[in-house]
Order: sequence, then structure tokens, then C-alpha cells
Amino acid sequence: MELKTILTKEFGFNNPQMQPLEGYDNKNYKVTDGAKKYVFKTYPFSESVYDTLLSENEVLLALEPIKTLSIPKPIPFKDGTYVKKITIEHEIFICRLLTFIEGTFLGDTTYGKETARKLGGAMAALNTTIAPLKSYALQARAWPWDLQHFELNQAYLRYVPNVHDRSKLSYFFQRFKRHVRPNIPKLRKQIIHNDANEWNVLAKDGEVSGLIDFGDLTHAPLINEVAIAMTYMAYDKKEPLPWAIEVLKGYHDISPILEHEAALLYDLIAARLCTSICNSAFAKHQQPKNTYTYVSEKYAWDMLNHWLTLNPIKVTAGFKAAIGIPSMELADVTSDLQRRNRHISPILSVSYQRPIAMHAAAFQYMYDKVGNTFLDAYNNIPHVGHCHPLVVEAAQKQMETLNTNTRYLYDQLAEYAEKLLEKCPKPLNKVFFVNSGSAASDLAVRMAKAHTQKDKMVVLEHGYHGNTEQSIAVSDYKFNHPKGNGQPSNVIKVPLPDTYRGDFQDKKAGKKYALALQEALRNQSNIAAFIAESIVGCGGQVPLAEGYLKEVYPIIRSKGGLCIADEVQTGFGRLGTHFWGFQTHGVVPDILILGKPMGNGHPIGAVVCTDAVAESFEKGVEFFSSFGGNPVSCAVGLAVLEVIAKEGLQENAQAVGTYYLEQLRHLQQKHPVIGDVRGSGLFLGIDIVHPNTKNTYNHLAQYIKNEFRKRHILISTDGPDDSVIKTKPPLCFTKGNVDHVITSLDNLLKTFMANATL
Repeated sequence: MELKTILTKEFGFNNPQMQPLEGYDNKNYKVTDGAKKYVFKTYPFSESVYDTLLSENEVLLALEPIKTLSIPKPIPFKDGTYVKKITIEHEIFICRLLTFIEGTFLGDTTYGKETARKLGGAMAALNTTIAPLKSYALQARAWPWDLQHFELNQAYLRYVPNVHDRSKLSYFFQRFKRHVRPNIPKLRKQIIHNDANEWNVLAKDGEVSGLIDFGDLTHAPLINEVAIAMTYMAYDKKEPLPWAIEVLKGYHDISPILEHEAALLYDLIAARLCTSICNSAFAKHQQPKNTYTYVSEKYAWDMLNHWLTLNPIKVTAGFKAAIGIPSMELADVTSDLQRRNRHISPILSVSYQRPIAMHAAAFQYMYDKVGNTFLDAYNNIPHVGHCHPLVVEAAQKQMETLNTNTRYLYDQLAEYAEKLLEKCPKPLNKVFFVNSGSAASDLAVRMAKAHTQKDKMVVLEHGYHGNTEQSIAVSDYKFNHPKGNGQPSNVIKVPLPDTYRGDFQDKKAGKKYALALQEALRNQSNIAAFIAESIVGCGGQVPLAEGYLKEVYPIIRSKGGLCIADEVQTGFGRLGTHFWGFQTHGVVPDILILGKPMGNGHPIGAVVCTDAVAESFEKGVEFFSSFGGNPVSCAVGLAVLEVIAKEGLQENAQAVGTYYLEQLRHLQQKHPVIGDVRGSGLFLGIDIVHPNTKNTYNHLAQYIKNEFRKRHILISTDGPDDSVIKTKPPLCFTKGNVDHVITSLDNLLKTFMANATL
């Protein structure tokens, strides 16, 4: 039977004109018959859809008493039913007819925050009216657009093309599982509209005039209705939070929201954004030409990225304040520090003049206990991003399956060793796992001495390699400190090959510094090893002079010593151009020290060496580490390598780091207090000096660090006079993040220099 025949026969239309309407799963038509307009809806037949439409019809009929809101009215078929099975072109469809609601979509109007409040009120009135209704069909409905079944959208993650975007979505899936899922049984439930978006809401002169499309009706937590309305009212706004709060206020004025419901809104809003994005990605895959299915994707991404920059504590406090619940008074950071110092020695220092009480973190953002969000331009330990969901999931899964020590056989140990060694040049092919970079440094020194049967260590000025007794002994940064124990008798210190402040600053500086090292070793014997980072962090983010290691390694080896590369800070793609810092010098060490980034915050370290070094070490007492190489650590390490590769983080470090250097050098031209800008990838140093000199300017460096903290940007200082700004952020740092740092530094220096007495 043709559609026009159905309309004429069943509803008495004379000459119905039909216009297709865009939709997701069903085919809809705008029907005009004389002056009257309707919507004719058809659905492929299934028993569940049929039962659901019967329930939807009951809801629409129940809403007829609401006169302030235009809502589609069901029109009965000739036999008095509202939903009917009809064969159209040899296929069974479910059909129904609704009145067409005239008006302008909210998305096509200009409005203010008062409209947002009125939308909240309208949804509250609607929910209050239909609250008594029951529907087992809706209660049994489980599909991705229902937030209580949010996890169903994970099946669509693979259709999101950008891998890092998938990680952001996965982060919010993990938050939902942790914060929302356990609380769903405690929530009030009823039938809700479930889709108050800007293309389902009609508005006129700032008033909410109508609501259409009840196809997403479900029986779900009432707070989901509020979260959805808040999401769509806010997601196209530059500052979405104030708009979302107005919707909440409007709803609460009519139907009070409970405190434990408001506490979930941050994650419910994020879940709706993720749902929209995931379904858009799936729709693109299924119907690439149907633009209606992903019209909201850009707004959803804009708001989700903005949501990441908001501290959940601050957002939730705002939501609670909107329903009249004052924020809980949080302890002053002073009391937190006093509590810490009660049992923790103050020798374990804290950052900044005003320490930060951190609560949570995500990617390049950190959240404190009082609602502030900090852009992390400093912490290189969360290498692939704070709380990266792939790393978190790997740790969780392995922790709940098996965690033991290396005296047993398990696949993760061998698998991680193999993946790690794929990143190492030959002949580096043996791995010893430990718990930290310090432990790795300690072990590397032991191995060098065992292999060479020699004792003297050659170290760089200002070098730092860890906190164990043996690693401190090879760290000039520690033993040469005013409170240090002094240079050990078996340690030979050579000048830092610094081309900014050092003795040699020309293009041949690398060779000249190497000759200086050779001269220092002229009358020395018993050389066990030379140890160095490729960029000396504690020395002030100082890159070794070009060609230095290429000249030095043969000198050390000619003395019978080994060459140790400390990649605890510079490894795993941080420098951008190469996976390991030593590769920038065209050399291969005998021993490689790894730590910090390899576990993204999980305590793991490693020594990688040659067969020959390993065999020498094997002649001594058994090596064993209770936790080194345990299954959880290996699973985490594998996840970090996977994220670096899948998300192209080494390439991102190169692109963003290059941009960062360029912008810093532009600032250098404007501000004579920036003496030098140096580094590679996302491992950079800004040497702060008195204008037009190379004299260190500690006071200004400390001012910058602490003023940045006030501006919610994390950086720190290092170098012999603690006068070098160091920035080494997670590798997911963006050019937009760089712009924020650069603008802040520019403004800060302008203000300081305008008021400084030099």
C-alpha cells in the first residue's frame, strides 16, 4: 500500500503532500493537507519497537494537559488505534501520525541565559506530569542513548579516527564506571524524554514553546534528563558551565534536585557528550553521506575538550550551589602541610611558595582540592598523560589477574623485554628490571664495575643520576652541593659541555670539550665507566655540545671503560627527533638507564646492556628485585609503549616542541632577561639572566615559577643557581597549551620589568 493511500484511507486526507524528514533509524514525513500539517512516522517492524511506541503514545496523551508547551498529539487511525502495523511495498512497518508542531528550533534562535533557565523549568514540568506513568517496555529498553547504559557506546570507540581522541573518550568511560555506575541504584527513576537537544526544543521570543521527538523515551534516572538538557544548552557556548547551571536552576525551581544527584552531573554531562561523539563516529561509518547523524559532533568535541580543563570539584560545587547546597569548607593548604610534616620529614620538599594540594589529574591537566585546574607544563613522569586510560586499564586488569615476582614464568616479562629491546639499537639486548631510575643507575654502576673490574667513574659537572648511595656518588649535583659529602675519590668530574656558559661555545665546542675530557684522563687508569644524560636536566636543561658523545665514547673505551647513557628523563621519544637522547649524537652506549616515563607514574626502571656486560654481571652473586619486572609493571610498560606508538606522541613532541622553541625564541627577542632557550622536543630550558648579561637571575626565575603557579600553570626551575625555567610536559601537550604558556610568560615579564629595580 502506498503512503498517500494510507493517509487518505485511514485519516480522511484529501490530497496529502509529503516531504521526507531527516532522522536516525526510521523514515519520517511532513504531511500537509490543506492548512493542516502532520508528521507521519514509519518504523521497520519488531515487537519491541511496537511495544515502545505504544508507551510513547501513552506519554504524549498524558502530556496534553500541559498548555504552556506545544507537544505532538497522536492522531488515531480509523479504528481508533494510534499505532498500527501496515504492509508497505511488501514490507511490514509500524506507522503512526502526529500533529506537526509549528515553531523555530532553539538551535535557530538567539537567546540568553534566561531561556536556559526556562528550558530547565519546562523539562521539570514535563517530568512531573509523566512521573506516575509506568511502562515495562521502556524499563526493558537498553540502548546506547540511555545514559544508564552508557558503556554500550564503547563498541563505537573504534570508529573514532583519532587515537588520542579515543583516549579522551576512554578516560570519561573510566570516570563513569568509577563515579556513576555504583550510584545508579540510589537514583530516582521514571520515564524521561531523554533528548532535549536544540533541534527538539522550540523557542519563541526567548520562551521555550515546544518539545518534539519523543523517540528516545526511556525509564531512567531522573537526573539524566537534567544532564542531557544541560549538555545541549551549553555545548555550543564558549563558556558552557554558566549556561548548564541555569538549566539546573530552572529545573530545581520546579522539581528539586537532590544533593547526591547533583554530585553526578559532571560525569553524566561528559557521558552524554561522549555518547554523541561515539554515535556520530559510528554513523559516519555506516552512512557517510547522512550529515544529520553527526551534526552535533563539533560542539560535543568542543565542550568535552573544555570539560577536561575544568576541575570536577569546582564544577560539582557550582552545581550544588545552584540547588542551594553550600560548598563544603575545604581545609587550608597550611593544615595539609602541617599534617604532612607531622610524620614526613621536611627534607622531602614541596614545590612553590604556596604548595598545592592535588586531588586528581587527566592528560596535561591537574586538579587541586579546592577546584583549580593547572596546566601541567612541567611533569615528565606522566609521559603519555596523567591517568591515561589505556595505562590505567592495563594496570587494573593485570592487578586483578596476577602479580608476583620474576622467580615465576609469566608472559608479560618476556613480552615487555622484547618490545623494549625493539626500540634499542644493537648490541643492546639484555634487560634488568628494577623499580626506579635511581635503582637503575645504582645497578648500572655495579654492572660497569663488574664487567671492567675497575672502579673509577667519569661524570659530568652538574650531573644527577638518582638517590641511592651509589647513584649520589656519581651525581655532582648532589655530592658537590653545600650539604653534600664531597666528591668521592674514585670519581673524576669533567666540565659540562655547555655552549652557552661554558669555556667553548663555537661550532667545534663538542670536540674541544672532548679533548678537555681526554686531558683529564691522560694520567688516569682504572676507568670503569663514563655516565651522562644527553641533555643535563639538573644542570639547567643543557644539551651536550654537538658531537660531544661521538668524540668521548671512543676515548672512554680506549681506557677500557664502558659508556652509560642515562635516559631517565630524555628517553621514550621526549626529544622528538629520536626515541633515545643518545641517538641524537650518533652513538650507542654499552649500558642504558631507564626510569620515570617508562611507567607513566608507576614505579618501574630498567638497565639495558649488551650480552658481554650481562655475562660479566652473571658471574657475581644472584641479582633479584622483589618488584622489578613484576607482571603489573610489565603490563604498564607495554601500555606506555603502545600509547606512544598509537598516538604518535614522539611525533607530537617533535612538532609541538619545535613550535614551543620558536615561540620562546620570539620572546627572547622581546625580553633581554631570557638569556638562552635550549633543548629538544618537549624537554626545554629557559635561562633567566640579568638583562644583556649571562649573570643568573635567580630572583626573577623564582618569581616566574611562583607567579605561574598563581596563574595555574606548572613549571619549575633548575640549574646551578636554580635560575633556569624547565618545561617538560606530558607528550600530549598541544600547540594551544604552548600559546597559553607563552602568552602568560610574555605578560608576566612585561609586568615584572615595568616594576623591577635591577
